[in-house]
Amino acid sequence: MSHLTCVVTALLIALLLGGCGEKVPRVAAVGPDEVIVAFGDSLTYGTGAAESESYPVVLAQLIGRRVVRAGVPGEVTAQGLVRLPQVIEEHQPALVIVCLGGTDMLRKLDEAQIRSNLRQIIRTLRDRGIAVVLVGVPKPALLTSAAAFYSELAKEYRIPYEGKILNHIMHQLDLRSDAIHPNAKGYRRMAEAIAELLREAGAI
Repeated sequence: MSHLTCVVTALLIALLLGGCGEKVPRVAAVGPDEVIVAFGDSLTYGTGAAESESYPVVLAQLIGRRVVRAGVPGEVTAQGLVRLPQVIEEHQPALVIVCLGGTDMLRKLDEAQIRSNLRQIIRTLRDRGIAVVLVGVPKPALLTSAAAFYSELAKEYRIPYEGKILNHIMHQLDLRSDAIHPNAKGYRRMAEAIAELLREAGAI
């Protein structure tokens, strides 16, 4: 009986350890001469800090790859969808980090439309053979988390997803420049989290 108990306990531990977190979907490695584009709004632009302190600039330093800072403050997902082809044409990226939707939610735009626009952005990139990484943005609220449609889209398209770091930053006063933007320290945390995700996904 004790032996059976030990076996059952071992199986339960194995199941728990195996379910601690889903495996990060793999993407093709980004070569030293290839380009990563950070695509988004003010969070990608780096509002609240100097350009050199924005997450794309810090990320480039952390991973040893060229990272283009393609962030437009105040941009909504519909505008990003229109802008995307030009960004692709100009930079020919191997991978794009998409962090959009925060402005939409601040403006209380329809979540179904935000999801649809993000889906089209992901499809546009995937159809061109470009790897995609998605970053979730918290809903504007006192106690919040990344909107559910981010993780749902990440699962639907099996793409690497970072859904916790911005929520963590927004709950730490010393990591924020204002209610919706990180400061330099916060952007560094964001860059570190994305660098870790890229490593887990095999991108670098």
